Amino acid sequence: MAFGGSMPDGRAAQGWLIAGTAGAEVRAISHGRVAFADWLKGYGLIVIVDHGDGWMSLYANNDALLKDAGDWVRAREPVATVGSSGAQGRPALYFELRRESRPVDPASWLQRR
Repeated sequence: MAFGGSMPDGRAAQGWLIAGTAGAEVRAISHGRVAFADWLKGYGLIVIVDHGDGWMSLYANNDALLKDAGDWVRAREPVATVGSSGAQGRPALYFELRRESRPVDPASWLQRR
């Protein structure tokens, strides 16, 4: 599912829904500090990483969280495992990128990395 499309539950996608294998590692896209790691309605088990300069990445729908709020993470470090906790019906990672709390299409940011 791409940015702006319709999620399986009917909501507009503010990120990407990426099919995955249950239990596969979910890795941080860049270094930062975990701002939130817990259950969040509509997202299931979620890890939110603050990358500084107003950038945050969200990793949701997870089976397990590998980091706690306050933990520092390196780029490509595992932060969770893929699951279906966000009620999507199948194992997948929901990935969202935000700048100053507004959703941003991850394609543009990832091209710069």
